[in-house]
Amino acid sequence: MEVIATRPKSLTNVPFTYCPGCLHGVAHRLIAEAMDELDMRNNMMGVAPVGCSVFAYEFFDCDMAEAAHGRAPAVATGMKRARPDMHVFTYQGDGDLAAIGTAEIIHAANRGENISVFFINNAIYGMTGGQMAPTTLPGMKTTTSPYGRDENDIGYPIRMCELIDTLVSPYFIERVSLLSPQDINKAKRAVKKAMQYNKEDRGFTFIEFISTCPTNWGVDPLKARDWAKENMLPFFKVGNFRDKANAGGE
Repeated sequence: MEVIATRPKSLTNVPFTYCPGCLHGVAHRLIAEAMDELDMRNNMMGVAPVGCSVFAYEFFDCDMAEAAHGRAPAVATGMKRARPDMHVFTYQGDGDLAAIGTAEIIHAANRGENISVFFINNAIYGMTGGQMAPTTLPGMKTTTSPYGRDENDIGYPIRMCELIDTLVSPYFIERVSLLSPQDINKAKRAVKKAMQYNKEDRGFTFIEFISTCPTNWGVDPLKARDWAKENMLPFFKVGNFRDKANAGGE
């Protein structure tokens, strides 16, 4: 029997314009499905900053705002505080969130803002030509590290979940993978839980997606997923870092 997937109501009819094999579309769908299942679309506002995520406002069928590079958590903070009746999320890449936006994400998390942050980690700057990102792995070649990232010179990759987990206020923190169907099913459960907490205004929720960038990695999509499984997952270990609801933190 043929199974036909239906488009979530929280996605527009605009075809995705991401590169072939890019997993942004998978992440978009998981977020949109959670919005639908939790009946949040009519009270949802999203923020898309600079990077490949800049296109998100074309695809999510809810109120969306555009932010300057790295500033999505600050914009989301203002939106939520101005309209506490609404629910707010950001959708950000690693070059945006973990580099120019480090201050914004850390302080929004530290304040425990009632927003959800969805963070795409593909270990590279995707939109601007494949430069080294804060998440680029040791030895990984990019256009700005053609001989591989030298951790003795540049430092080690930043693990954002672990960094945010040092703060007291965040309510929910989880790193998930988009590299296999089984991983995607697990990711959906984490996304929905983060959105449920968002709907209940419990505090700051953070989901990191381990993803790929076949175009800038210079490999086909299947090889990109294999490479990420072999190299990214050992360094960026998936799992839940914090869930205050399950730790008596309600």
